[in-house]
Amino acid sequence: MAFILLFAGFETTVNLIGNGVYALLRHPEQRALLQRAVEEGDEQLLAAGVEELLRYDGPVEIATWRFATEPVTLAGQRIAEGEPVLVVLAAADRDPERFGAPDVLDLTRRDNQHLGYGHGIHYCLGAPLARLEAQTAIGTLLRRLPGLRLGADPEDLRWRGGLIMRGLRTLPVTWNSAAE
Repeated sequence: MAFILLFAGFETTVNLIGNGVYALLRHPEQRALLQRAVEEGDEQLLAAGVEELLRYDGPVEIATWRFATEPVTLAGQRIAEGEPVLVVLAAADRDPERFGAPDVLDLTRRDNQHLGYGHGIHYCLGAPLARLEAQTAIGTLLRRLPGLRLGADPEDLRWRGGLIMRGLRTLPVTWNSAAE
């Protein structure tokens, strides 16, 4: 239970915030849009923005095994009942058949029912808290440090390894006292 609380309650939130801030720093037009919304008190865009950050580069890769409950053909591949299937949630969130322009960060995306925290019986119980923590952290960061900038070349950043979580080892930033 302690492992689950640490993993699900801490690691996912840390990586959601880190990945989200990194995505905003890499997409200045989207960050400026969210910055204005935060300054104007637009909580709806902040909430929608966190959903898009979850879809775009969420903290949970989840490469997990499941077993087909019935025969199915997927992308031309026949899968028999009982066969193992490796599921990668992050790949589903970039599916062009589900999301228009899936590789584009769009904080105003409307139909954004992603799998960032799973689905159905495998849905993360801590997801609402993680969303609230991310909204609070990102909103506060944008309010207090409007001149935030990436402090390293993206090529020099290192990601944690593994098939379950996606997050940066560190996110070096710099800032000035006022937005440029």
